[in-house]
Amino acid sequence: MYNRRFPFHHTPASGKRLDFIRIMIAIIAEKPSVGQDIARVVGATEKKDGYIVGNGYMVTWALGHLVSLALPDAYGYTRTAAEDLPMIPDPFRLVVRQVRTDRGMVTDIAAGRQLKVISEVLTGCESIIVATDAGREGELIFRWIYSYLGCTKPFKRLWISSLTDEAIREGMASLKEGTGYDSLYAAADSRAKADWLVGMNASRALAAASGSVNNSIGRVQTPTLAMICARFKENRNFVSTPYWQLHIVLKRDNGHRQFIHTKEFKDKNMAEAAYKSITPRSVVTITKVKRGKVFQQAPLLYDLTALQKDCNIHYDLPVDKTLAITQSLYEKKLVSYPRTGSRYIPQDVMAHIPVLLEKITAMPEFREYRRSLDLSALNTRSVDAAKVTDHHALIITGIVPEGLSEAESTVYTLIAGRMLEAFSPPCEKELLLMECVCGGLDFRSRSTVIANPGWRAVFSRKEDREKDEPEDGGGTALFAEGGLVPLSGRGLSQKKTLPRPLYTEATLLAAMENCGKDITDGEARETVKDSGIGTPATRAAILEKLIETKLIERIGEKRKKVLVPTTKGKALAAVLPESLRSPLLTSAWEQRLQQIEQGAEKPEDFMRDIQGFVKELTVNPQRVEHAETLFPPLREKIGSCPKCGAAVTEHPQGYLCENRICGFALWKKGGILAHAEIPLTAAEAKTLLTKGTVRKTGLHSTRTNARYDAVLHLDFDKDGRAILRPRFD
Repeated sequence: MYNRRFPFHHTPASGKRLDFIRIMIAIIAEKPSVGQDIARVVGATEKKDGYIVGNGYMVTWALGHLVSLALPDAYGYTRTAAEDLPMIPDPFRLVVRQVRTDRGMVTDIAAGRQLKVISEVLTGCESIIVATDAGREGELIFRWIYSYLGCTKPFKRLWISSLTDEAIREGMASLKEGTGYDSLYAAADSRAKADWLVGMNASRALAAASGSVNNSIGRVQTPTLAMICARFKENRNFVSTPYWQLHIVLKRDNGHRQFIHTKEFKDKNMAEAAYKSITPRSVVTITKVKRGKVFQQAPLLYDLTALQKDCNIHYDLPVDKTLAITQSLYEKKLVSYPRTGSRYIPQDVMAHIPVLLEKITAMPEFREYRRSLDLSALNTRSVDAAKVTDHHALIITGIVPEGLSEAESTVYTLIAGRMLEAFSPPCEKELLLMECVCGGLDFRSRSTVIANPGWRAVFSRKEDREKDEPEDGGGTALFAEGGLVPLSGRGLSQKKTLPRPLYTEATLLAAMENCGKDITDGEARETVKDSGIGTPATRAAILEKLIETKLIERIGEKRKKVLVPTTKGKALAAVLPESLRSPLLTSAWEQRLQQIEQGAEKPEDFMRDIQGFVKELTVNPQRVEHAETLFPPLREKIGSCPKCGAAVTEHPQGYLCENRICGFALWKKGGILAHAEIPLTAAEAKTLLTKGTVRKTGLHSTRTNARYDAVLHLDFDKDGRAILRPRFD
């Protein structure tokens, strides 16, 4: 078809002629690789600079977000001053993507170049097919380009959950009306503008109040930071309290069984009195023996968050890397759309599952499991169309993977294995509960035995054990109800309460996903029960932003890394108002964005409330206080831990790693230093940590009872404990 605005001989700004004859439909994808796949399926084969032509289509692509909201300077907000707040653009402006350089923020040249290509493609078409990722951000990427270019041409939506040729063909055969996704765009646009309003205004309000610049504050990242700080403070300030547990041991034939007293003692005297009340000649009465079956249900399929948690727990993969790997698998057509928040599939997808499971059990890792899997009686717990959101749960596509990296293979195997688990029968366990009385005290033994592992046989992980499956088992002896059994042993053990552990990436994701569960106000908790802070697609970016801006850091050894706030992070969390720190407000906002997406709320109502919040926030910005007023004072760093890299600080007895999970310690008077004239000094410890050796005088030999000097080398014993070994001159 001949286009009057761009005739055949027109040469666009890019300097290369676009052949518009017979070009009728433009397709815009989110990335070049996806655009190339779609072009191949629709028959477009002639490659140009930034687009592909053929068979009546012109396929082009974005490079992620080519267009973004303008920064404050574009609206005339050039000063960091309280009188310029709040900043509320009306209307917001879209600009070509900006990148940070030594000269400040400048226009991204690559983004500008590709926008010109897209402009020329859209100008030369009759209609548009939107093929950006089928989700909130994908919709926003296209709509902002469409709006920035002033395009008014009609468009339809390609909405698919995988990039296989079959999925693309089916999607092209059933294109959706573009207007049907107006609510999705409204939610994405509202989210972006709300983040701008809160982040820009809060950052400048803090800077105006304190004179401190470059404070990264965000609608979602700030409550996430506050959660990490609160857990760190709780953990460090925790005071352990002792308690005592009483148990008895009964024997029968060649076996024994341990019974635990049903109550714990918080008072030592009461515990010892109870212990003494049981004499070695006591006779125990078995009061109850109960057997039964219990089932541990198979887990649901993965959504992105569940996959990120397991990758972090089992393989120490950071959440952002898991997302990048899964996105790569998606673009290689091996898995379905990764940024999903659903763990369910509809019935029509279930029809393909048996074939997919056959392919999974052909993998070397799962061939043995195939013998116990009945494909005719699959578990349908993950099948529920009503619980599927924009995209169904994460599954493989059935295409045989080739040439995967080690990390890609690991994640792919995990997704495939979870499919086997989800469609397998429950784990069947035999429960045995026995109760008895001894010396007037009640005791209980509860244990389970795996009768049929079901889904747990896929990976056979110890992490899948439940609380009723202790590692030691407590013995195997069996007794009859009503029987009298002589006491064989008794014991009283002292235990202590433990703090809630510091967040790992996996547990932080869970906390972000379920933050409403920690809210004590019943009505408020009910309001946000189905929403967390952030979305599956954004939580990894939030975490990385906190690390990038040095508000938090990862410390610890492999598979034991925890997230702790930096001094800067604690100071920032300490001075921000509760409205910004609390996950309640952010969670409620996320729920309202979901309602906008569903068409149940008007975006202008949400934005009006956001603007009101920002105005209130910037009226009286709080002044910066020292973080030490709310957190324990930080000890001076002696050096870096040779085991995990965390700070080593001085304590009364020695020089300890601040990462308590690590356990590294240099004792001032331990080992070879036990009888030294002068304990290990801070300067000597610092030298050991930096150079690995230090010269020490006044050491004492217990063999000769004489003093000597030696060079001490930092080493580790077979259990990983730090020791000092001498070398004589």
